[in-house]
Amino acid sequence: MDEIWNRKILMDKIKIRQPTCPWWFLFTFDNPLRKIFQDPLKILSPYINVGDTAVDLGCGRGYFSIPLAKLVGEDGKVIAVDLQSRMLAGLRHRVKKFDLLRRIQTHQASQDCIGLADTADFVLAFWMVHEVHEARSFLAQIHRLLKINGRLLIAEPYIHVSRERFRQIQAEVKDSGFSLVGSPRIGFSRAILAERN
Repeated sequence: MDEIWNRKILMDKIKIRQPTCPWWFLFTFDNPLRKIFQDPLKILSPYINVGDTAVDLGCGRGYFSIPLAKLVGEDGKVIAVDLQSRMLAGLRHRVKKFDLLRRIQTHQASQDCIGLADTADFVLAFWMVHEVHEARSFLAQIHRLLKINGRLLIAEPYIHVSRERFRQIQAEVKDSGFSLVGSPRIGFSRAILAERN
């Protein structure tokens, strides 16, 4: 009985802390079958122009960063941001294979600070806002990062984010100086497209 109780306490703590996805679990995200439900080019191409600067927050090993680099073209730039150095190392290794080293810059953020001085046309936060401890501070940093009329795409997994919690995220986005301009359909996700006012 004690073992079951201790496991329940541990699981409750894990749920409350919302830990970041561990680097060793990413093989499940980089699965080729994922494109059936979440094709990066189909998801991102409506929002990206050649020459744009795009930021991929919580980039992992680059499932979205690499397609973003193709969309922004030779004159554009992708800043791939993650908390974990192993994620960024995995991304750098993959980027070499695609010959995109000049287009993708990696940046390690801290738990409380994105830490970018650049300005961006587009920010992607895919399946990661639920891991952020202070969503309002995080969204304020994104607001400062984006150019006027720059766009933010947030997608959250159904499995971790309830409708009610997603409504809270939408309200926090609006309170942070964004207009909600769309609700893209993305497999296994709740998503919003917002524009910086």
